[in-house]
Amino acid sequence: MNRRQKTAKVLIGLGCLVLAAGSGLHLIAAYPMVSAAVLASNLEGGLRNALRAVFVIIGFLWIGVAAVTMVATFAGTRTSRPIILLCGFVLLLQIPVWVGLMGWFVGNEMFLLAAVMIVAGGLIYRNPEIA
Repeated sequence: MNRRQKTAKVLIGLGCLVLAAGSGLHLIAAYPMVSAAVLASNLEGGLRNALRAVFVIIGFLWIGVAAVTMVATFAGTRTSRPIILLCGFVLLLQIPVWVGLMGWFVGNEMFLLAAVMIVAGGLIYRNPEIA
């Protein structure tokens, strides 16, 4: 494996690690506070539960994106690079929505860093020759 490929895998791996860490903080640290705030609100019961469910689903979605990206990175198939880039760009496309709705905070910055590392690694990643 050449230096370029190693660099790509390190960037993608670090991006996935940051993404998983951000997801963990989202689920472990933020969910209890958000859940308590939503339950204390005057929203209708079904809407309260839906908002809590969406918060959990998003956290698990990011963990899934990190897992798919890591599998694609180390599986070395013809579709690895497009999958890596798709996962990275999907994260990048979410950032403006979050910033527009919530403003800048450490979570957005973590996910932006993860997305940039995954995309950068995906751009220099080369699929191994398939026999």
